[in-house]
Amino acid sequence: MTLLGYRYALDPTPRQARYMAGHCAAARKAFNWGLGRVKANLDQRAAEATYGIPEEFLTPGLNWSLYSFRRDWNQVKNDVAPWWAEYSKESYSAGLDALARALKNWGDSRQGKHKGRVVGFPRFKSKRRTVPSCRFTTGTIRCEERYAVLPRIGRVKLHEHPTRLLDALGEGSARIMSATIRFERGRWFVSFTVEASLPELTPARPDAAIGVDLGIKTLATLSEGPPTPNPRHYAQAQRKLARLSRRVSRRRGPDRRIGQAASNAGSKRWQRANVQRNRVHHRVADQRRDAMHKLTTRLASTYGTIVVEDLNITGMLSNRKLARHIADAGFGEFRRQLEYKAERFGGRVIVADRWFPSSKTCSGCGTVKAKLLLSEREYVCESCGLIMGRDKNAARNLAALAVAASSAETQNGRGADQKTRATGQVAEKRQPGTAPAGQTQTPLPEGAGV
Repeated sequence: MTLLGYRYALDPTPRQARYMAGHCAAARKAFNWGLGRVKANLDQRAAEATYGIPEEFLTPGLNWSLYSFRRDWNQVKNDVAPWWAEYSKESYSAGLDALARALKNWGDSRQGKHKGRVVGFPRFKSKRRTVPSCRFTTGTIRCEERYAVLPRIGRVKLHEHPTRLLDALGEGSARIMSATIRFERGRWFVSFTVEASLPELTPARPDAAIGVDLGIKTLATLSEGPPTPNPRHYAQAQRKLARLSRRVSRRRGPDRRIGQAASNAGSKRWQRANVQRNRVHHRVADQRRDAMHKLTTRLASTYGTIVVEDLNITGMLSNRKLARHIADAGFGEFRRQLEYKAERFGGRVIVADRWFPSSKTCSGCGTVKAKLLLSEREYVCESCGLIMGRDKNAARNLAALAVAASSAETQNGRGADQKTRATGQVAEKRQPGTAPAGQTQTPLPEGAGV
């Protein structure tokens, strides 16, 4: 069984829109209430520790589990939120669940258990900045013909027909686990989390491997086949965004120096202009996401092994001259989509070591250049005379790395008498320009490893 998400735009009535906004506000209220208790408890314990009070005599700490938060909320909800009965209990549970997850991620990050960047301590959710969202896990949750049925809200019209979801539900191969409403881009959306049994898929060429070199001018250069140009959606929309931004700046917006109360939300003309500008940003994001999905689906459904580089995207974004273009390309999203789609199709993604010299290595003879300027767009090998595009040469080296990794895993039949070596270690054996002992160095043919 696999968890899938189906997301649809909603066309609610004004009353339904206000009711959904109320559910999201209730979730935000519960989140802020729980966070306030946690901060007060931590501050109290820290203050007592400054007086030299031993650990065992400090104010007892709070339990950060969802069960504990819900139990305490039910005891004080009549005083904290007298209007709590107007909305579903799931709205308060959604806010407390988000708080429990945030605190757990913060704690795991401090202990080194959380992958990725360091997670900061949760902050209070602002009415103006927070994206309204609420998750329903119990109650009446259904998807009907052009309607979504939600607890306490009722039947809300869908903007499009949920054909794929209804077909899966009708076949009995899927069931709805939860539904999440979210207000963004000026409209409401609903996301159904579905548990489904999916058929087994196989790539069209399961034994083939391909190297993918990402770039700015060319989004993806493949070891075989034509490259994929970078659409540059944000660059194409810059002139329109500049014009709309000037229109927004000429109108009376909110004064950030005195806060963001409801009476200080800006004029109506400023709000309309801001919506127009945001709509362009959302369209650019949709175009980028659509192009990325098409590219990653094509690669995952065709090749059994895909080799990509482990790029230091954070460091690349520090270059002020290239940061905007790198962010517009979406390298991180490309790798994220490729990994889960390759697993879905039964393939695999090999991530080359960050220090693997894919661009400096000759794909013909294996000679590694000591230095290669970024302005040199063609690779010229002084040993074998190979002349090839820089990105194409790097893609071929990545494809050959897949063959080296496969041979290293099966060199004794099972690979059980040695520890599994990292991809970078496998790559290191291919860096020198000399062949292994007892063998002769032969140049890689065009499309090596494919």
